[in-house]
Amino acid sequence: MADKETTSSLGEMFQSTRNPKEPTRFGRIFRPDDAWLAKAPPEPILEPDLPIVDTHHHLWDMPGYRYLLDELLADLRNGHNVVATVFEECRSMYRAREPQEMKPVGEVEFVAGIAAMSDSGRYGPTRICAGIVGYADLTLGDRVAGVLEAEIAAGGGRFRGVRHSAGWDADPIIGNSHGLPGPGLYLSGDFRAGMRRLAGLDLSLDAWLFHPQLAEAVDLARAFPNANIVMCHMGGPLGYGRYAGKKDEVFATWKASMKELATCPNVSVKLGGVMMRLAAYDYMKLPAPPSSEGLAGYWGPYVKTCIDLFGPDRCMVESNFPVEKMGIGSAALWNAFKRMTAGASAAEKKAIFSGTANRVYRLGLPG
Repeated sequence: MADKETTSSLGEMFQSTRNPKEPTRFGRIFRPDDAWLAKAPPEPILEPDLPIVDTHHHLWDMPGYRYLLDELLADLRNGHNVVATVFEECRSMYRAREPQEMKPVGEVEFVAGIAAMSDSGRYGPTRICAGIVGYADLTLGDRVAGVLEAEIAAGGGRFRGVRHSAGWDADPIIGNSHGLPGPGLYLSGDFRAGMRRLAGLDLSLDAWLFHPQLAEAVDLARAFPNANIVMCHMGGPLGYGRYAGKKDEVFATWKASMKELATCPNVSVKLGGVMMRLAAYDYMKLPAPPSSEGLAGYWGPYVKTCIDLFGPDRCMVESNFPVEKMGIGSAALWNAFKRMTAGASAAEKKAIFSGTANRVYRLGLPG
């Protein structure tokens, strides 16, 4: 069972079980409906030998919604060749009896234990949680150094950096990142003091915010040209709330901002992770999940634009499971990525599906 701190933090996003009779609350996490997912016809696995590093998945134990090693392994055993994964913070398993700023060290400890289980070889060939992205409050400024050093120690050689999300929108329907009082987090002096400590320890920042805020990420990347910054979820394009019905306008705004971000050579981008926020299709109302071809149609313009702007050597795929499982199964998701990159060369595919992740997160996988 999740501790009280974890339950309240994740509970801000978790909205229980899927109910197709209610309007879909995009931007909120629902427990996947296995019966609904099973309605998707099975697909042949495309390019089954292509090595994949899943750069973004979660592990948690919320009331009524457990996604731990067994559940992750069940999703990985789908015929695709996922050779390693990177865990992404989700405010899970925080320490209960620590000062507030030290609580996130518990999540790193927990994930390092899962990684050690995987390294025993008893759970299959995939290197689960080969990299760990945790959380530390960078607005602590210089004081965050102690938290980061504790996480490095807890990570057992796997801790690679933190995600500190900055997604904020004035529309209350959107649902903002945890604890944000307003926009401008990445511009604040306190955050940047913490960012200096992060970069000084050779740790990366997994950044995430909404597409109207991307200028903040550009400013941050230029202020810290030697920092390793990873933009999650393709820069957070929004398609619900006040952005509903504005697909072309959103795409144009997003593309212009991502083009500017791509001029920062220290930024790479994760492809995927837009199930909740892009709201490209209503996964709560469809009679069955889309096929991989259907998903590629919805997400393709964003994925292909990222590859064109950043290049394969700064792009990497993410499952964002179990969040994306609200709208598609794992086999079809990876098939969709392979469809969206069908025109790429073998070297470009190697970069997108594993090489960029191996370099950016220093995973030490064989070449």
